[in-house]
Amino acid sequence: MHAHTTTAVGRRKTSVARVILKPGSGSITVNKKPLDEYFRLETLRNDVARPFEVTQTSGKYDVRVNVEGGGASGQAGAIRLSIARALLEISDDHRAPLRTAGMLTRDPRMVERKKYGQKKARKRFQFSKR
Repeated sequence: MHAHTTTAVGRRKTSVARVILKPGSGSITVNKKPLDEYFRLETLRNDVARPFEVTQTSGKYDVRVNVEGGGASGQAGAIRLSIARALLEISDDHRAPLRTAGMLTRDPRMVERKKYGQKKARKRFQFSKR
């Protein structure tokens, strides 16, 4: 039995996730912690596991993730993309369902830079007529 491991990288906002998939029982480990310990919020845990649901592969692979940068939501999104990409490596049959569920698209939204003479990117300082 040769355990065929697959690796992939996913990004979202300022998070980068590197994922290693190998045939197994469906355990997900993030930064050496179990998924439900790393992501306390169920919504985020579901987001991470979505690619498996979409491709009917839940419980068939063990996942090891290293993720850094960003916040909880960005990290979950980065992991989701990396898992989806890893599933593609495994089989091209997964492409259609993942594409339809919109999981192969790198979310391009980034934080807009702050402009000078303003409080934030779009917010102005309070205007006082006198």
